[in-house]
Amino acid sequence: MKSIIFSKMSGAGNDFIVIDKNENPECVLSQNAIIKLCNRRTGIGADGVILIENSVELDFEMNYYNSDGSFGSLCGNGARCAIKFANFSGRCGISSIRFKANTKVYSGEVLDDDQIKFNLNPPSKLKYNFKIKVFGQLVNASFADTGSPHIVVNINDVSENPKDPRLKFQDLNKFPVIQIGKELRYASEFLPGGTNVNFILVEGEKVYVRTYERGVEDETWACGTGAAAAALITYITQKLKPPITIVPKSSEELIVDFKIENNKVNKLSLTGPAKIVFTGQIQIT
Repeated sequence: MKSIIFSKMSGAGNDFIVIDKNENPECVLSQNAIIKLCNRRTGIGADGVILIENSVELDFEMNYYNSDGSFGSLCGNGARCAIKFANFSGRCGISSIRFKANTKVYSGEVLDDDQIKFNLNPPSKLKYNFKIKVFGQLVNASFADTGSPHIVVNINDVSENPKDPRLKFQDLNKFPVIQIGKELRYASEFLPGGTNVNFILVEGEKVYVRTYERGVEDETWACGTGAAAAALITYITQKLKPPITIVPKSSEELIVDFKIENNKVNKLSLTGPAKIVFTGQIQIT
């Protein structure tokens, strides 16, 4: 049994266990240990674990693990929490912060004590308005890989009753996120890795989003790369203009900004709240 010093952090409701390698130099987490730490009943509880360590060339390096113990792809809110923690731990200042996340280099800045900006790389894949079978019907969907793969579905395109296509979902709070999300997450079109699933509802200039995350295998209260995907998709399908306000399940708003230059997405960023909720020490086997 060993003791780990940790910080519990929240990025717009997306929550993480952050472990500083400076405070835990011997820390090596097994998949089983990560699962135990993220368990919301018998552990600390979190959507994932972030390991922060020093970097020779950059301000810091982070590695992200999903709550199921798997090595995660890019986590946008996790990156924002890592930026906040790196500044708090004295690894960097407030601007021109450069770091490595799961082998790729990114940047960000601390706008104020609560608002953290993370600069994503341009999306590697965008696909609009294709049909996919789910919930007993063909549904219109779009796809964006913003560092993690995301399918985006407007709930107004989904019928509450597959036998009556006229009756569309209108209330995002009543939408069966887990049921349909799980079905899409494992859809054959996205094998072998699967995909994250975002259900959106556009009201005025805001995009309301609920996300089913792979690796967590459940709905999360926010998803940063999912917010970026939803913003890029609604720019095309709903003609919204950046910066675009994303409202996740937590209701803690995220701002996605980007530029379109030569028909390509550039300067993609995610801004929103990130905070240290509490710190502690836990014994794990």
